[in-house]
Amino acid sequence: MALQQIVEQTVSGLGYDLVEIERAQGGTLRITIDWPWQPPTEGEAAVPPQFITVEDCEKVTRQLQFALEVDGVDYKRLEVSSPGIDRPLRHEQDYQRFEGEVIDITLKAPMGAAAAGQVSPLRKKFRGRLSRAEAGGWQIVWSDEPAVKPGQKISKKRAPAPLQVLGFTLDELREARLAPIVDFKGRGAASGL
Repeated sequence: MALQQIVEQTVSGLGYDLVEIERAQGGTLRITIDWPWQPPTEGEAAVPPQFITVEDCEKVTRQLQFALEVDGVDYKRLEVSSPGIDRPLRHEQDYQRFEGEVIDITLKAPMGAAAAGQVSPLRKKFRGRLSRAEAGGWQIVWSDEPAVKPGQKISKKRAPAPLQVLGFTLDELREARLAPIVDFKGRGAASGL
């Protein structure tokens, strides 16, 4: 059986989602797991997010060590972890789950002639708030306005930078991740985008 199948069956059998498998130098095998996500149903309150704990990683590690040994998979060290604050987005369901969040995307090819306005046609990396595009697919919305430094006075006459929108399909992306934004003021604080 292939490594992908072994890991997927083991992780899903324990009730988790497989986010990523990575073979690293020195024979390290890295497995990233998360809790399964179900879209909220109409009329019901949203379920608060669950977080992967050390005990979850330990449980999956023990089961994977056994499964990989039985199938003779060669590795020197096994690491099982949670996706972290810069979680990769790989499937359509990931985009649905994190709609409204700030993400970083890297395009496979520069925008080229399709770039309009203030965006460089050679630009491939963007950070913005993820939303569903009207014509289907996905888009990010951002402003290139510089962040305000603490204590800095802002002129009331200054016009805000315009919002920019980039629509994309999953096929156009090389990589997409949640933006690793840490706010020490608490979860309820508003973001700058």
